[in-house]
Order: sequence, then structure tokens, then C-alpha cells
Amino acid sequence: MTITTLDPTAALLVIDLQKGIVAYPTAHPIDTVLRRASALADAFRRHRLPVVLVRVDGSAPGRTEQVRPADERRADWTELVPELHRQPDDHVITKRSWGAFTRTELEAHLTAHGVTQVVLAGIATSIGVESTARQAHELGFHVTLASDAMTDLSPEAHTNSITRIFPRLGEIGTSDEIIALLDRSPA
Repeated sequence: MTITTLDPTAALLVIDLQKGIVAYPTAHPIDTVLRRASALADAFRRHRLPVVLVRVDGSAPGRTEQVRPADERRADWTELVPELHRQPDDHVITKRSWGAFTRTELEAHLTAHGVTQVVLAGIATSIGVESTARQAHELGFHVTLASDAMTDLSPEAHTNSITRIFPRLGEIGTSDEIIALLDRSPA
């Protein structure tokens, strides 16, 4: 479904746009994704709406068939990218699994701010973004996905999330469409 509206109490969730993650090869140019995510964050801040910057530091402990690489992270692996222009009012969540709601204070933070809708951007579309979108949907938040402010390590996985999964979880729009809706809303 194409984006139709933004609640007056929407929040932006930016998923895993951190130095270690953006260093991976992605399906879409990372500079473009960062520019669009930054524009969304600036627009939410301008409208005094919550901006939540999520970073990952670890993973769920269960066994998987896919071999996990040895933990050879750079010292700045979890640092948020400077393009997000982090502000003092931004809320930072550190997660240790794919979804940003699992064992974090994210739901409590959003509820305390009266948030009814979340807009998501970030990396990876099929992992952190999709997991967080699924959790938000299950918790009763309206979900909007900024399709051009996210990317994946796999073009096929990105396309699958955008075309098959996200329409079942919420509405999809471009960063420009989302910003236009914000700018049309009463201040």
C-alpha cells in the first residue's frame, strides 16, 4: 500500500546505519541511502518528532546454518555514521538481535512519547529493518517504510522485503513522500 498519512505522533527509527554495517557491500549506493535517511531525520527533528537511532552490537546466540564470521570488528564498528547528524534529543538504542524491540527499551520509549506510528529506514532491509517492522506491527504501531532510505546486502532479499513482506506490515513510501506528508501536517 502506498503511504497515505502520518500520525501526528509518528517517530523515525533508523536501523543500523553505523560504521561497521555501512562498510559492507550493499545492493544500492550507500551514499544515497545515508543522504535520504539523514533528510528524514532532519525533517522529523524539524517537526519535533522523535528520532530513534538504532545500532547493533552482537547477535542472538542460537545456532544457524550460515557460518558467522569471526568477530574482527574495528574499534568504531558500532559508531553511528556522521551523516545522521546525531542530536542531543535523539534516542539511541543498542540491540543484540535483529529486531530493535527485542530486549531493549524501545517500546517503552515510544509509548512514553505517545508514538502511534513508526517510519523505518536503514540496513539491512531483510534483516534489521524487516524484523523491527514485524515487531512494530505486532505491537500495534502503524508502520511506514521509507523504501529508498534502506538497502540490503542482497538485491533479491531487498526486493522480496519491499514487494512481498512490507505491504503486509504497513505502508511504503519514498523519503520525499514521507517528508512531504510531514511538511503538510499542522505544526
